[in-house]
Amino acid sequence: MGRIGDCLGECTRNPGYKDADGDGPAARDNISVSDSEEKRDSIGVKRLSDARDEYTQIKPYAGMPKEVLVLYSSKARYRVPREILFWLTVCCTLALVAVTIAVIALSPKCLSWWQASPVYQIYPRSFKDSDGDGVGDLKGIREKLDHFEYLNIKSIWISPFYRSPMKDFGYDVEDFRDIDPLFGTMKDFEDLLAAMHSKGLKLIMDFIPNHTSDLHRWFNLSRTRDPHYEDYYVWTDCKPDGPKPNNWVSIFGNSSWTYDEVRGQCYLHQFLKEQPDLNFRNPDVIKEMIDIIHFWLEKGVDGFRMDAVKHMLEAPHMRDEPQVDPNKPPELVTTEWDLHSDYTTSQVGLHDILREFRAQMDIYSQEPGRYRFMVTESYDYEEVYKTMMYYGSRLEKEGDFPFNFYLLDLPHNTSGVWAKHLVHLWMGNMPKGKWPNWVVGNHDRTRISSSAGRLYVRAINMLLLTLPGTATTYYGEEIGMENINVTASQIQDPADPQRSPLQWNADTNAGFNEKTNLTWLPLHPDYETVNVEAQMKDDGSVLAQYRFLNTLRQSELPLNRGWFCYVHADANVFSYIRELDGLKRAFLIVVNFGKESAVTDLSSVRELPDELKVLMSTTIANDGKVFPKSRIQTEVGEGLVIQYSTNTRFNPNHPEECYISEKACYLETIDILYKC
Repeated sequence: MGRIGDCLGECTRNPGYKDADGDGPAARDNISVSDSEEKRDSIGVKRLSDARDEYTQIKPYAGMPKEVLVLYSSKARYRVPREILFWLTVCCTLALVAVTIAVIALSPKCLSWWQASPVYQIYPRSFKDSDGDGVGDLKGIREKLDHFEYLNIKSIWISPFYRSPMKDFGYDVEDFRDIDPLFGTMKDFEDLLAAMHSKGLKLIMDFIPNHTSDLHRWFNLSRTRDPHYEDYYVWTDCKPDGPKPNNWVSIFGNSSWTYDEVRGQCYLHQFLKEQPDLNFRNPDVIKEMIDIIHFWLEKGVDGFRMDAVKHMLEAPHMRDEPQVDPNKPPELVTTEWDLHSDYTTSQVGLHDILREFRAQMDIYSQEPGRYRFMVTESYDYEEVYKTMMYYGSRLEKEGDFPFNFYLLDLPHNTSGVWAKHLVHLWMGNMPKGKWPNWVVGNHDRTRISSSAGRLYVRAINMLLLTLPGTATTYYGEEIGMENINVTASQIQDPADPQRSPLQWNADTNAGFNEKTNLTWLPLHPDYETVNVEAQMKDDGSVLAQYRFLNTLRQSELPLNRGWFCYVHADANVFSYIRELDGLKRAFLIVVNFGKESAVTDLSSVRELPDELKVLMSTTIANDGKVFPKSRIQTEVGEGLVIQYSTNTRFNPNHPEECYISEKACYLETIDILYKC
C-alpha cells in the first residue's frame, strides 16, 4: 500500500504532469520540461500503471480511501446485495404500514371508561363526614378515594351538592354554579376533582334541568315579570281560591299548580311546590342550561346524570289528562297513578333538547382521553320503548344509555324465570349495537338487601357484575347494607331508610363521623359487623366477592365485551353464558333466585363440557367444586361462576338467545381482537 500511496502522491505533486488534453500546471505556466524531467515523468507513469494493476487486485478493507471504495462499490457482487437489502427494507416498511392500517381498521373500538367500570353512586350526605357536623361532605369523599381503588371502580356519580334550601335534598337548586355550604366550597370541589383525576377516577355530576328552587334568582325575576325572565317558567291564569288550570298532579301528590300572589298567576311544578318547572319552550332557558353544562365541563367534570328528563316539556294546550279509571270522581284524582301522563311527560321536542345537550358535551369530548359521559333518568315502567328512545338514533346521538331500573323489581318475585324476564325487558328492546346497563338500588328505592332479603345480596351482585354492560352500585351495596328504621321524629324524607351513613368500621359512628357524636340519620345497628374494614379482612365477605367479580369482569374479555346467551331459567335458577368468538375460555353463570335448593340439568347444552369446575361461588366452601353438567347444584341465594374451555361456541347455534353490543373476535396466535 506504501508503493501505491507514494506513486499517487508523486503524480499529484508533479508540477509538470499533463492530462490528455494538454492541460496541467506545466502547460498553463508555459514551463519547459528538461529531458531529465520527461524521463522521470515517463518512469513515474510506468510505475503508476504498474501500481494500478496491483491496486485492482487488492481486497476491500476497513479504512480504505474513497478511490478504493468507489472502485469496488460498483462491482455486481457488492451492488446487487445492496440493492436487494434496500428493496427488502422498502417492502418490509410498506408491509408494516399495511398491517398497522389493517389492525386499526379491523380492531373494535376500545371500551370507554364508563363501559369498563361500574358506576358507583355516592349520596354525599351519607358517605363521609370530615368536619363533625354529622353530614357527609366533599372533603369526606376525598378522604375515602382509596376505597374505589380497592374496589377497582373508576366511575363515581355524586348526587347533588349545588346550593339549595334542601326541600328535596339538593334536587331543588338555588344556584347551579355554587356549592352548598353543607357540603363545602368550590375549592373543596376543585380539590376533590383534581384528586380523583390524579387517581384515574371519573366524576359524574347530577344535572337537574326540569326545575329550580323557588328561591332561584330566575324565579324571583320571573314572578315580578322581568322582561327577560317572564317566560322562564310555566305560568297560566288562575284564581287564588278558584279551580286549578287542569287536573295535572305532582309526583308527590295533589295538584301540580300553585298560585303565586306576587305574579297573580299559577306556576307548574311536577315535583314539590318549591320546585317550579322551567319552560323549555323558551330558547333562552335552553341556552341558560347549556351555559351551566359548559361551566362544569370547563372545570373538568367527566359526565352528567340528567335527572327526571321525561318531565322537561309539557303539552302547550294544557288539557286535562285522561284518567286511568274514567269513573273515578275528579276530586279523588290526587296521584300520578290516577292519570295517563300523556301531556306532562315525553313530549315531542324533548329529544331535540337532549341531543343538543349531547352535542355540547361532544365538543369537550374531542380532548384526547377526556370523553364526556351522559346518562338519562326516566322511569317509564312498562313503556320500555320510551326509555329506549334516550339512546338516540343511528344518525343522531343522545345519551350513552338511559338508566335501566327494571332489576329494582327483582324482589317482587324471586325466581329464575322472573330474573330472566327483567333482564330480557332490556336486552330484547335495546336498539342494536347499544350498550346495556343495570341498576339494583339508588337513593329513592329500598335497599336490595332489605327488599329481596340479605340471603340474595351476593347473588344479585353476581348478576349485576356478570351481565353485559355497565353496572351501577349504590353506596353500601358492596357490603350488603340494609335499610334503617327511622322514627317519626327522625325522618326528614320518605326515602331516609336507604340513606343512612356508610358503615366504614366498628368504631364510634361506624367511622362516618370521627370528630363528634353526630350523624344526620341513625346508623344501622349491625354496623359493628357489617362494615368495610371488617369485610376487607374476610375473603368470604360480600365486599371481597364484589371486588373479585368486578376485577374478573374487567380482566376477562368474555365478561366485559363478549356474547351474552340465555341458557336456562326455571322457578329457581337463571343461567347464562358469556363467551367470545375465537377465545376458548368462556363462563357459565348459574344463580339461584328461588326459595329452595336446586339441581340444574344442562346436559342438553352440547356446547358445554361434561364436567364443570366452579371458579367462584357465593358460598365460599363451594369454590373449586366440580359438577357434571347434568347435575349443577345450588342453594337458595347461591350464585356460581363456572369457567370452562371449549372450541365450540354457543351463540352461532342459538342466535335468538344471544346478544352482543359490538361483535369482536379473538385471534389467539397474535393475541388481538378484531371485527368479525
